[in-house]
Amino acid sequence: MTDKTWAEVDDYLASALLPADPVLDAALADSAAAGLPHIAVAPNQGKLLNLLARQAGARSILEIGTLGGYSTIWLARALPAGGKLVTCEYEPRHAEVARANLARAGFGEDVVDIRVGAALDTLPTLTGPFDFVFIDADKSNLANYVRASLELSRPGTTIVVDNVVRQGGVADAESTDPNVLGAREMFGVLAAEPRLDATAVQTVGAKGHDGFVLALVR
Repeated sequence: MTDKTWAEVDDYLASALLPADPVLDAALADSAAAGLPHIAVAPNQGKLLNLLARQAGARSILEIGTLGGYSTIWLARALPAGGKLVTCEYEPRHAEVARANLARAGFGEDVVDIRVGAALDTLPTLTGPFDFVFIDADKSNLANYVRASLELSRPGTTIVVDNVVRQGGVADAESTDPNVLGAREMFGVLAAEPRLDATAVQTVGAKGHDGFVLALVR
């Protein structure tokens, strides 16, 4: 199988299970027009995040890595009335695009709070606990993001970490790639942390060969 086949299957799954969504389509289009990198989650992955957050009964969600707000919209849609989402974004330009995309989706600052700046500076200023955490930021800091998220969690909090397989590079103990090293360090934290029960799943699809971590705070 090839990347082309994986992308075609993702397209089929999305067309079979996800209704047309002009708001999400516009979020992707405006992000591309603004020159943001094409690294948002795939539609079926966005729906997975939505379902996981709903299954967790999340009333408070933390996202690390906003980009153009595509995954943020999926997560915000999982919130019940009165729920709140805090999302951390390093790049002010990305946050500006995300803010517009979220407003078009019907989510103002009363629902989604975008914190601009380095997440490792922002996270210590937040007040938890959060019911659901999605980590999709710079991979060299994944271990630090997991540690910080754990301190903002409670027993029962779900933590999802994206892009942890790195096209298979995570299995290479000799790799010098900072993203691979960051993922491997994070796996070490997960294995050693008694407060976390975690697994990881590798995936193929429109985004290539990668995978995610699913963890539960004990």
